[in-house]
Amino acid sequence: MAPRLLSVLRVVAAFLFIAHGTQKLLGFPGHTPHVTYLSLSGLAGVIESFGGTLLLVGLFTRPVALIAAAEMAVAYFLVHIEQGAWPLLNHGELALLYCFLFLYIGIAGPGPWSLDRIRQERTDIRTTGARRLK
Repeated sequence: MAPRLLSVLRVVAAFLFIAHGTQKLLGFPGHTPHVTYLSLSGLAGVIESFGGTLLLVGLFTRPVALIAAAEMAVAYFLVHIEQGAWPLLNHGELALLYCFLFLYIGIAGPGPWSLDRIRQERTDIRTTGARRLK
């Protein structure tokens, strides 16, 4: 049950993460975009939109999740920490939560419902001629 819940956690977090990126880049959902594409906010929007999409389907999950975790750590220390030490008061609790969530996914992997798992099974079949037992 826990591996499947890891996949569900990855999908839900990625879906919400994508919304942050599309809001920055496209103004959806919510307001019109206010970022310059060649800026740190533009880069964050790209990581959140495209990285979130890769996380959603579970493709290249480990490296993408670690990049997303690093982006959230940078966001916390560049934007939020200047407004005070407490995450609740500096509005950085979501950045910290995403940071540690993606760090966990980067270490734990995508779970069984992912394109990474399908790719791994195909590689196992090609190299050993048999499916891996679960």
